[in-house]
Amino acid sequence: MACRQFDLVADRLQIPDAERGRLKYPKRSLTVALPIHRDNGSIEVFAGYRVQHHLTLGPTKGGLRFHPDVTLGEVAALAMWMSWKCALTGLPYGGAKGGITCTPRNMSAGELQRLTRRYTQEMIPFIGPQVDVMAPDVGTNEQTMAWMMDTYSMHMGYTVPGIVTGKPVGLGGSLGRREATGRGVGYLINRAMDTVGLAPNGATAVIQGFGNVGSVTAYSLSRYGVKIIAVSDVNGGVFNNKGLDLHKLEQHIERTRTIAGFPEGEPVTNERLLITPCDILVPAALERQITQANAARVQCRILAEAANGPTTPEADAIIEQRPEIFVIPDILCNAGGVIVSYFEWVQDLQSFFWSETEVTDKLFRILESAFVQTLSLSRKQEISMRMAALSFGIKRVQEAKNVRGLFP
Repeated sequence: MACRQFDLVADRLQIPDAERGRLKYPKRSLTVALPIHRDNGSIEVFAGYRVQHHLTLGPTKGGLRFHPDVTLGEVAALAMWMSWKCALTGLPYGGAKGGITCTPRNMSAGELQRLTRRYTQEMIPFIGPQVDVMAPDVGTNEQTMAWMMDTYSMHMGYTVPGIVTGKPVGLGGSLGRREATGRGVGYLINRAMDTVGLAPNGATAVIQGFGNVGSVTAYSLSRYGVKIIAVSDVNGGVFNNKGLDLHKLEQHIERTRTIAGFPEGEPVTNERLLITPCDILVPAALERQITQANAARVQCRILAEAANGPTTPEADAIIEQRPEIFVIPDILCNAGGVIVSYFEWVQDLQSFFWSETEVTDKLFRILESAFVQTLSLSRKQEISMRMAALSFGIKRVQEAKNVRGLFP
């Protein structure tokens, strides 16, 4: 998917074949074996990955995910998307991504800590505040980042808060970092509603995925006056045409650790949820959710891609033929997380911290600029929002590589 998107944009930008390889291929791809002691006394070896796409604009930046389906190819694609995302929003980073093939919910806190520390130890020659800075992703959180920071700091002999972002605030994390992606999604949806003339009061939203990003997006939208009528997680979802009570839903999730079984609505599958009639559809789960099979049946006015790569190229072609759907592409829509990660990194480097109001204000300013630029290019050249966003990101990386030249 990532390579096909790149090729389409490269053709449109008329990037010479001689330059495409430098832009497409990752700078560094690492695969590591991670043996750890399980709680039952056995030893199990897990596979870990890290892909650093390019270091032309600064250190690489990207999340670390713990998921049973993690592969090197998936991590490489996500690293490429991170490159275009950072360039689109003007951050001094190249893209990176990491992952460990595991099932976190089947592991104890002790096992997860040993796995995280072993992975960090294996990565030490290739990471650093000016080389590669990790952050939480699917299946990881603030605690994961605290373990990584401690492992790296023990190796260096002094505390290095800038080695990761998404840390607890007490360890040099930034206020507003945990909520940043969801708040950014909410802000951009609000801007898209202005653009298409949709009034927030009474508008309806469906959110696939109710983790950190999905839940914060839901609360952000509800504050604008949007009614959340359906949400889901990996076990299924719940639908209520009158709107869901998010506080009661959150209490239910705290008790049961799932959305399934929430009494104030009808059960709905993830497949059905994606074609539920609504004003705003937010895929906030994993990749490849909107496909050739269901793209024609999606019934929304705004498609806000809070997840990475939720729409396949085949589905893209179908949605481009449906002008009634306004797409906020993933590299713009979910950029709030990496933007505030950048703020956290900057604060760590200078040991000077900002208030949450300052963080959120700066976040919205950067998103506003990226949204306006993308929308303007989309309208001017009569191309999709995705093509416009990718064009900005890829063009900026290409120009930086050309100016720097080729060493030696």
